[in-house]
Amino acid sequence: MLYVDICRHFITSQIPEDKLHCALNTFQLYTMSVKEHLIHNVHKEEHGHAHNKITVVGVGAVGMACAISILMKDLADELALVDVVEDKLRGEMLDLQHGSLFLKTPKIVSGKDYSVTANSKLVIITAGARQQEGESRLNLVQRNVNIFKFIIPSVVKHSPDCKLLVVSNPVDILTYVAWKISGFPKHRVIGSGCNLDSARFRYLMGEKLGVHSLSCHGWIVGEHGDSSVPVWSGVNVAGVSLKALHPELGTDADKEHWKEVHKQVVDSAYEVIKLKGYTSWAIGLSVADLAETVMKNLRRVHPISTMVKGMYGIKDDVFLSVPCVLGYHGITDVVMMTLKSEEEEKLRKSADTLWGIQKELQF
Repeated sequence: MLYVDICRHFITSQIPEDKLHCALNTFQLYTMSVKEHLIHNVHKEEHGHAHNKITVVGVGAVGMACAISILMKDLADELALVDVVEDKLRGEMLDLQHGSLFLKTPKIVSGKDYSVTANSKLVIITAGARQQEGESRLNLVQRNVNIFKFIIPSVVKHSPDCKLLVVSNPVDILTYVAWKISGFPKHRVIGSGCNLDSARFRYLMGEKLGVHSLSCHGWIVGEHGDSSVPVWSGVNVAGVSLKALHPELGTDADKEHWKEVHKQVVDSAYEVIKLKGYTSWAIGLSVADLAETVMKNLRRVHPISTMVKGMYGIKDDVFLSVPCVLGYHGITDVVMMTLKSEEEEKLRKSADTLWGIQKELQF
């Protein structure tokens, strides 16, 4: 009203027209903001929600490795971070926001309240108790189940149509827990599973052969952990089966000790934890790889954790890694591998081990 009152005052004062315009222009100059001077609005934009929003729950080492890997791949138009430690959460958000010049994600937000996650297309769960040196993934179970009993309902409330990508360990059991608590159909609850195990396998294979890991093909299936199963029958380079060239590949009789490659895969997380206290970067890169497949609907095949009841003679509600076709709607198909009898037996044994723990869980 101040501007209108001053205009009325000038008009009634019978000031000459040229001086009146000059006075009004001068007044407007001093009362308009820099933004109002700089920008002329053409269209009032409605504040709708993001179209490709990703949420990361947990801003520990793994969560932030996932966040920066996703940002560097330009996968989202909004990234939300959630954690219970408010100072660290805000600090991580500000640190990323300050790097916005070097990113192509227009909005990075955070909050302790799960309303900040609303309308997410993909929610990545990394929160949980950290694995300690010498501690198996399975020992983490009940501690992390109790955390999930709060996280999952909060996510579902605000993003009922999202895909859940569980990274927290023990990932196969916690994917089962997330599925049970969320009420989501099984194709929308995904465990990061053996995507990283297989990447480690291919890296170590490449090191042994002197070939880049992208050109080495091999799959680790089953549990993400000590009972994982290397599918030696499928290991190849350029379609050439290593098993055909070396029938003893992966057996105790193998003089080239390829079985050690799988042992290194199993031990690698423990080794990194022993050396630096935790694992993070490789997990973050692996998760971003999965997020890219989902957000871009690439329908690539990944060794990720899904419900395997009815497959390979498994009779219980267990999540294990098998080759899955992944896309915007989650897991749409499973590639049925031709496994050797001993490989199937190891898969069933892994399923039995997990079910033995799952059936005792309180949630």
